[in-house]
Amino acid sequence: MAEHPRHYDILIAGAGFAGSITALVLNNCGFKVCVMEKGKHPRFAIGESSTPIADMILRSLSSQYNLPWLYDFSRYGSWQQSHPEIACGIKRGFSYFKHYPGKPFYTDTRHSNELLVAASVSDSMSDTNWFRSDFDAFLAAKLKAYGIDYYDTTEIEAAVRSNGQWTFSTNRKDDKMTIRASFLIDATGSGLLAKKLFSVKSSAADFLTDSFAVFSHFDDLPTWMEILQQKNIPTADYPYNADRSALHHILDEGWIWALRFNNDRTSWGFALNGNNASLQKMSTDEIWNTLQAKYPDIHRILSKSALSAEPGRIIQSPRLQGKLEKCFGDGWLAMPHTIGFIDPLFSTGIAYSLAGIERIVQMLYENRDFDRPLYARLKAYEATVFEELKLIDLLVAGCYNTMQHFQLFNAWSMLYFAFTIVYEQRRLNNLPVQYFLEAGNPRVQEIAQTTYKDLLKLTGQTSISQQEIEVFTDTVRERIKPYNTAGLLNPAAKNMYHHTVAEL
Repeated sequence: MAEHPRHYDILIAGAGFAGSITALVLNNCGFKVCVMEKGKHPRFAIGESSTPIADMILRSLSSQYNLPWLYDFSRYGSWQQSHPEIACGIKRGFSYFKHYPGKPFYTDTRHSNELLVAASVSDSMSDTNWFRSDFDAFLAAKLKAYGIDYYDTTEIEAAVRSNGQWTFSTNRKDDKMTIRASFLIDATGSGLLAKKLFSVKSSAADFLTDSFAVFSHFDDLPTWMEILQQKNIPTADYPYNADRSALHHILDEGWIWALRFNNDRTSWGFALNGNNASLQKMSTDEIWNTLQAKYPDIHRILSKSALSAEPGRIIQSPRLQGKLEKCFGDGWLAMPHTIGFIDPLFSTGIAYSLAGIERIVQMLYENRDFDRPLYARLKAYEATVFEELKLIDLLVAGCYNTMQHFQLFNAWSMLYFAFTIVYEQRRLNNLPVQYFLEAGNPRVQEIAQTTYKDLLKLTGQTSISQQEIEVFTDTVRERIKPYNTAGLLNPAAKNMYHHTVAEL
């Protein structure tokens, strides 16, 4: 086995956007970093959408760690001015449309089957849908531009730690190498490396949410606004064009995401309740065809669909939920997106990963020798991440319990938006933030836990009356009142919220 001549302070496994940005930041902090990637860019990754929180953190990382070009990716307008060649999409907010089995989509003047929550005031100031294959490849190229050693198509086969140093045995196209580093960051996004190197198991046992996905990318899908216009459904009072958002179609069995990019591609997927026994028995094609047949307007969209060349097929995931039993060990840690995943319903992935970069970089910068004081920080990091995952899980599980009752879904989802407001306001006011979505705030936890218990009582009944739904809605409205600066659940808004965050 050939000895590689270089020693690194930190080896980062995984060159997705989180691993690459972490490497770029740590490099500018004076660490000698290398990045190791099992695959090769550009590669397919399912489209994701950013949020105001993600954009705030991008801008903070950009200014704090001297990465000025990163700032441009925090808004759609500046992204297009600086890098129009990197595909992305406009994301003005969150849009939800409830479909009922066997019926075309319908609504009323109160928008009873619609919910639009704006997060920005204009297209140019909006969040973005990330076309990950383009963006990740751009960041991988930045690694090389900054002089960071980057090994793609390279697999870590074994790791031995001795006297505070790692010796990694790697394989790159049958070229065996030995890499030495003081510290390892697992940014792979799965539990496979932690299991192989450290025997750390990953499990879905503790989750309330149970879901899986069937998805792909498509070219030239008809827009939802076009279909609404063809159906003569008024959209004049929408706060934005619904196709320029994280668009969700809510079904009885789960929900659909539709994220559009400016290269005429759309990320489309069904996120489905894993407790649905009939779906679990079906093949991928059977699920796809069954859901189309059941919902006329979903069929209307997909009947005109063409699979994009990449990935060129419909993919079915296993259960989406998973969590490592531990987040760190002697000389290593896992990033939040590697530690655990719930479900993409509230677009928490990008923001959560970026929040993880912030805290990890600060920890390592303040413990450059990776010595004993770092252990206490890592222990606190683990406790924080586990608490955050519990809150996200609770919020998502509540939504899956309400998908047959859109008014309940509407009311319950406002907990997420209220907690987001609290977190955003703390960041905007330069107050310390330790927990994502304020998961460590006792009042936030009390509201979430108590309201979830109330929700389970309702959804556990054989039938739910309109009066019970209204009482639950009133209860949520009252509980989020201290944080509700956006008029959430104001009947006069008619489920159309024009701006829910402060100027960003």
